[in-house]
Amino acid sequence: MEGKKKIRIVFAGGGSGGHIYPGLAVAEELKALAERQGLEPVIYWMGNSSGLDRDIVSKSLVDSGGCITEFFGVPSGKLRRYVSLKNFLDLFKIAAGFFTSLYLLSRLKAGCLFSKGGFVSVPPCLAARILHIPYYTHECDFTPGLATRLNAKGARKILLSYEQTASYFTAGLSGKCMVTGNPVRPVFYEDDGGAEAGLSFLGIGEGHGKPLLLVLGGSLGARQINELVTENVDWLKERFTVVHQTGRAFADEHPELMKRDGDYLPYSFIYAEMPAVLKAADIVLSRSGANSIWECAVCRKPMLLVPLSGSGTRGDQVDNARFFERAGAALVLAGEEADSAHLKAALERLLDADTRKMMSAAAGKICGDSRPSQQIAKIVLDGVNHVSTASNN
Repeated sequence: MEGKKKIRIVFAGGGSGGHIYPGLAVAEELKALAERQGLEPVIYWMGNSSGLDRDIVSKSLVDSGGCITEFFGVPSGKLRRYVSLKNFLDLFKIAAGFFTSLYLLSRLKAGCLFSKGGFVSVPPCLAARILHIPYYTHECDFTPGLATRLNAKGARKILLSYEQTASYFTAGLSGKCMVTGNPVRPVFYEDDGGAEAGLSFLGIGEGHGKPLLLVLGGSLGARQINELVTENVDWLKERFTVVHQTGRAFADEHPELMKRDGDYLPYSFIYAEMPAVLKAADIVLSRSGANSIWECAVCRKPMLLVPLSGSGTRGDQVDNARFFERAGAALVLAGEEADSAHLKAALERLLDADTRKMMSAAAGKICGDSRPSQQIAKIVLDGVNHVSTASNN
């Protein structure tokens, strides 16, 4: 790529895979788009220095074509909405993260910053604002989190997954809002015979008869969903072929439950094969994290959602789930409804093929045919080019 103009872009975000995987999808598209324009993209990632961010980014580089040049750990404190001594202690971490970000952005000569959210993105966005580096922030949930609210104040654009999310910002900020959808990996869009590959991975023949129920709770599992499934496994097996991603912790605690039984196929974790397995599924039983439900929508899958709720969460999963429920793409078991009786009643409804067909169509309407990662990559790259042109004039 000798002689080509270099552009330097920093991605900021982390704290969980939910803030990293969508960002990597954008980075992959950004790299490809820049190269088609004859540019040499240099993309850095700033994530949590003490979490799993570095491991997630490094592991994903193989899948994303090596689009990230280097990872930098940034100290960060968590932004809590409740009274805690940790809030005071984390002020020092946030300050350290700000000064680290200030140094890194200056040294890297960043032309633009893209924030995928999470508490770790706040210091880099503040540093970018001080250094007059344009930045863009993306909110994946239906309702914006505190980090996005803070980052939005200095952002050039506030990128949203849902049109209705703009109403949660002040009038002064709503004009910056742009609906892009939620970026997911390109593999979820590809018509590559994924369903057949998924069935092959699971060891299931195409004419297996029963609907395939895919149970997800994220890479760590969801105890509430795991317990609902194990309590009702015999009932479920009579009606479905159950593929159950339990999470590694649950698998380690309950090895006796990890035995394949024809119509019950437990896995502690599915990574590379997940897109194919998702395409093979007829129904998905899941939490309602922003990324997982958008991946399901892209694959046109009817969903039964059990959102994380209660005092330990800001309610974002409930908001996500209710939006998909109103759109006709999901059934929801929230709060006290997340019990065996309601689970069985909801799944009885989903046994009907016509009901699943209507929900599948509704899921498709939510995400449409465009790819958010491509749209976001174009917005960011246009911003970099604009800054570069202005500085040369």
